Amino acid sequence: MTLNPLKKYAIIVAGGTGTRMKGDVPKQFMLLNGKLIIQYSMEAFFAFDPSIQIIVVVHPDFNTYWKKLCLENKIYIPHKVVEGGKTRFDSVKNGLELIDEDGFVAIHDAARPLIKTDFIEHLFSETEAHGSAIPGLTLTDTIRKIDGDTSHHLDRTFLRAIQTPQLFKVSELKRAYEQPFQTIFTDDASVLEAAGFALHLSQGMPGNIKITNPLDIALAEVLLRF
Repeated sequence: MTLNPLKKYAIIVAGGTGTRMKGDVPKQFMLLNGKLIIQYSMEAFFAFDPSIQIIVVVHPDFNTYWKKLCLENKIYIPHKVVEGGKTRFDSVKNGLELIDEDGFVAIHDAARPLIKTDFIEHLFSETEAHGSAIPGLTLTDTIRKIDGDTSHHLDRTFLRAIQTPQLFKVSELKRAYEQPFQTIFTDDASVLEAAGFALHLSQGMPGNIKITNPLDIALAEVLLRF
């Protein structure tokens, strides 16, 4: 499949400290089957397009540690490093400041290591056609909304579980990130939506789990076999 020759970028957000994992290092720097969790995402984007510009957002306290990990784990994939901010919003904004050309940018959480190159290619193609690509999966659980001391059933037909990477036009995402931070900004799609841009929902990837607790590590190890 031939993609638009516009420049492609990937911002991998690894600025968290991973407190929920209760480990000595942030979850993105933990090992999964002998490889750093963040390393899987870097390799997937590089395999998709070796010319893609990869930007890794690292917490200021772990900047030197990241350089050490790259040496120890023989991570030779070209990438730029930028310090993260107080919030995910600030971290992505810092990453965007390293982009000086228009094109398409993927924003990806380092804690989602199971993405595949064909999934990345699909999302870039969707972005070329529609201006953005927000991967989501239909829900299988029954959903209830808390309302005071009671709760109400929600129709899951109209709900999606949103994943990363989320892809956008660089120019539009930069304009969206000129807004002041709001607590509703839980991902990049919510930032773009608040700025008045249209969003295109795309098919998500089953198995594209986010590592948030030790049980997820065990699940990811199983999924890597398939």
